[in-house]
Amino acid sequence: MCRLFGFRSVIPSQVHSSLLAAENALGTQSNNHPDGWGVAYYIDNCPHLTRSAERALGDQLFHRLSGVVASETVLAHVRKATQGNLSVLNSHPFQYGRWVFAHNGDIPNFSECLDALRELISPRLRRYILGDTDSETVFHILLTELEKLGPLDRPHLVNDVVTALQRTFEKVKATCERDGHQPLLTMIATDGANLVGVQGGKELYLSTYKKQCSERTRCASLSAECEAPTTTGFVNHFILSSEPLQGENVWHALEHGEVVAVDANMKVVRSRIDRRGLPLLALNQAERAVAEPSFTAQR
Repeated sequence: MCRLFGFRSVIPSQVHSSLLAAENALGTQSNNHPDGWGVAYYIDNCPHLTRSAERALGDQLFHRLSGVVASETVLAHVRKATQGNLSVLNSHPFQYGRWVFAHNGDIPNFSECLDALRELISPRLRRYILGDTDSETVFHILLTELEKLGPLDRPHLVNDVVTALQRTFEKVKATCERDGHQPLLTMIATDGANLVGVQGGKELYLSTYKKQCSERTRCASLSAECEAPTTTGFVNHFILSSEPLQGENVWHALEHGEVVAVDANMKVVRSRIDRRGLPLLALNQAERAVAEPSFTAQR
């Protein structure tokens, strides 16, 4: 399987430690996930995407990119191929307009349900599928669901993105879950403002604060939410990762079917998908408190 890293912050931040410097950084994880890599980051609300079919840790381009990227939004991926050939077209993340998407998982019977999955994609979007992975097909199903809620070239509310991701999860599961085949659909999507992730069968961890920030004496954006669970529902940073990265961040494991998101104003949204694959939007206050005490309050 693959490894994911998604990041949103109130200020442009360097991601060198997460991608390369930490002992279990994404680059190091590529030793066991050697089949390509990709990094997307946003400048002036536009995504910049670099992908390769090489092993990240052995690729000088990955080293150079990791050292210079500073952005409020980053989505990175290292691949261990399950579906599709080794090629740059099959490397994640995938991009369409402002939208960027990465997937950790597998649809074991992908070839058998490919035709049915393509029927879930808007005809005008099908022609933009360039590779042969299950992940890119799922991305275009997500784009189709997003487009039902508003034009893809215009901003979406975070609840729309959550809804589209949940519907994508539900439809892929309903289409491909048969004869003992269980789709694994851990996914992250972003348009640079909203960042949404779902734990769909492969591990995913969330961090919104640190034990103590090493830049606390010189960061103008330091707030109580940087070093403790939020009491307002708003955060200064929001990180999703396939495994906890060593360092200052405090990590929480997401449960299967749990969806977490952060919007353009850095407000955290949580929901979940029930065991039948049906979306349960908008957890109430009591349910949210049980799921994660850090996000009980509203601003």
